[in-house]
Order: sequence, then C-alpha cells, then structure tokens
Amino acid sequence: RDVTPAHLRYTVTCFCHITPLSGDKRRILLLYCTVTYLFCVHKSFLILQRRVKVSQEADSSSVMASVKKDDRLTSSQSFMCVGFAGVFSKTVTSPLEVVKIKSQVGTFYCKKGFWQSFALIYQHEGIRGFWKGNLASCLRLFPYTAVHLTTYKKIVHLHMDELGFISQWKAIFAGGLAGIAAALTTYPLEVAETRLIVQNCRQPTYIGVAHTLSKIYSNEGLLALYRGFSLTLLGAFPFSIGCYAVYMNLDKLWQEPPFRFTPLQNFINGCLAAGVAQTLSYPFETVKRKMQAQSARLPHFGGVDVHFSGMVDCFIQVVKNKGVLSLWNGLTANTIKIVPYFGLLFTCFEMCKQGCLYRNGYIVSPLSYKLAPGVDQSLGPYELEDAKRYLKNRNFGSGESSFRNRW
Repeated sequence: RDVTPAHLRYTVTCFCHITPLSGDKRRILLLYCTVTYLFCVHKSFLILQRRVKVSQEADSSSVMASVKKDDRLTSSQSFMCVGFAGVFSKTVTSPLEVVKIKSQVGTFYCKKGFWQSFALIYQHEGIRGFWKGNLASCLRLFPYTAVHLTTYKKIVHLHMDELGFISQWKAIFAGGLAGIAAALTTYPLEVAETRLIVQNCRQPTYIGVAHTLSKIYSNEGLLALYRGFSLTLLGAFPFSIGCYAVYMNLDKLWQEPPFRFTPLQNFINGCLAAGVAQTLSYPFETVKRKMQAQSARLPHFGGVDVHFSGMVDCFIQVVKNKGVLSLWNGLTANTIKIVPYFGLLFTCFEMCKQGCLYRNGYIVSPLSYKLAPGVDQSLGPYELEDAKRYLKNRNFGSGESSFRNRW
C-alpha cells in the first residue's frame, strides 16, 4: 500500500543493472519484475478507486441533472419533484431548443445565424412557433427519467463491491446503458418532437403528439419511429465519458476536494460537465435529427438540407456539402440553454422539495428551510408518520409539545 509504482520501478531498474545474470535467467528475472510492477500498479489503482465513492444517482445528461437524494422524501415525491422541475425548465427554454433543432436539421429559417433565426421563426410562425414539440418533450421526460434512474441503480448495484464502491469506468458504463434503455423506451416521442418542430405550425402536416405518432406509423411503418436510434447508441458513451472526465478533474479546478464544494460550485460543475459532454456527442445528435426529420412523404423531404440514404451516407453528405463544422450547427443555442436550464431545474426542484418537506412535517414553512422543532431529521417520512401515530396511540398528549418532548 505504501510503496508507489515509481519506487518499485526504480528498484527494478537498479536491481537489473547490478545483478550479474545473463541469458535466460536475466530474461526470467525481468519478466518476473515486470509482472510484479504491473500488479503493484493495478493494486494502487484499486486503492485510489476505493477512496472515491461514486454517486448512485443517475446523471442526465442530457437531459436531466443528477439531484442529490434526500431521505426525507418518498420515492414518489422525489420523482414528481424532478419531473415537475424538468417540465418547467424545458418549457421556459423551449425557444432555444426549437432554434437548435431547426439548425441541426438545416431548415431555411436557421441558415442566417443565431439571432436571425428567432426573427424568422417569429415572422413566419408567430410566438407559437417557439413552443412546437414542447408537449412531446415534456411527456417524454417522465418515462425517460423513471427508466434511466431504475436501470442505472440496478446496474450499479450489480457492479458494487462489498464496501458499496464502484469504479469510475463502471459508473460510466452504467450511465451509458441506462441512457440507452431510457432512449429506447421513449424514442418515438423524440421523433414526434422533431417532426413537430421542423414543420411550419401555420401549415401543419401533424396536429398534436398522438396524430404525429399515428400518421408516421401508418404512412412510414414502425421502423420510422426508431429512425436514427443507432446514433443514440453511438453518442451515449461519449456523453458519459465527457461528464465523468470533467467531474474527475474538478478538484484540480477548484483546488479542494469534491466534498467541500458549495452549491454554487456544484451548479457550475454541472454546467461544465453538460457543456463538454454535449459538445463531444453533438455530431451524433445532428445526424440523428436529420434522420428523424427526413421523409419522402413530407414537403421538401422534411426541410433537411442534405439528401442521404442512411446514417453513414448522412455523415458523408453533410461533410461533403456543408463542411465538418456544420455537424455542430445549433451549438450556440445549445450552449446558451445550459445555464438557464439547469438553474431553473435546481431552483424549481428545491421549491417543490420544500413543499414536500413541509407536508411531511420536517420544516415549519414551505417558503423556508427552517427545521421543525423536536423532529428527528434522520427519520424517513414513513418512520416519522409511524412515530407520530405511536405517540398519539400511547396517549403522550396531543399537539406539538408532546412530540417535541419525545423527539
């Protein structure tokens, strides 16, 4: 444990130079020392891994930031808080999402730059044009979050050691698989969102989420609802690697260990991780959006700026006709969206959480975090309710004073 690989490497080098051995004996000694050195490096790496406990909460990426679990909330309350916060933040930042997706697909409105895109969308579609597809995005959020969290926790528990620790790379693998499972479940809603955003809402081909799904299925078949899904598989792991690469180097950025980070530092960390991860996986998402939008049954083939026959051909045609940098079209809108999205997400989550904590009896008001006097904050909501019921049945008295005396 105390001998570092550098110490062992120096010892092996000196020993091999001063030992009067030659031929097969020297080669055997070198092989033995090399194996010992590699074993020492491996053990040192395992010791370092055990010192860092990887969080069991799912990340988002992409979507959704990982929120630290509070045992004072029930599972349903936590899920509803995260879901409502996600819906609210998505709705507020929907105009940026619309501009981003239109830029990725390559529609006419978004070929003149970031600011001109807003003016052209408002001119041709009105204010409603900035919230196209938002319902599909919000409907997708709840099942996506549920499947992602459940799958991630299951995979993490399978790879935990006896001390409850997991390596960073296994956590990356778990996050990638969880994202794939969640995307597979909700992918048709993502296709519907793209089709609704790309069309002109004043001359609509699709009316509503249900009509979009049914029309795509009847006209193009079931596989059209999963067109471009392979790019989700390819983009999931660069996204996860980008997130964890940032988080693994945050202590160098702030010059202090992660457990001392303030809420503001954690917010900045989340924004940095999301920005880096989304930038790395952005070309895959651009091609995916083009594949989702393209259809021979739509006017102008869905508004896509290049014509292609498959995933590989789409990459080739985009690079050939538009240039490599066009794979990052809409990145400005996506980057600007990160800060308000996560800011609203955390703020709304905390407000919903305060309401639930007040309802559960942990705080005195839904507008503040002032703890209720005499209440053990380490108890879960069901345990706290059982304690209240027990005290009432045992005739310790009614009201706040008896409960304070007990706990």
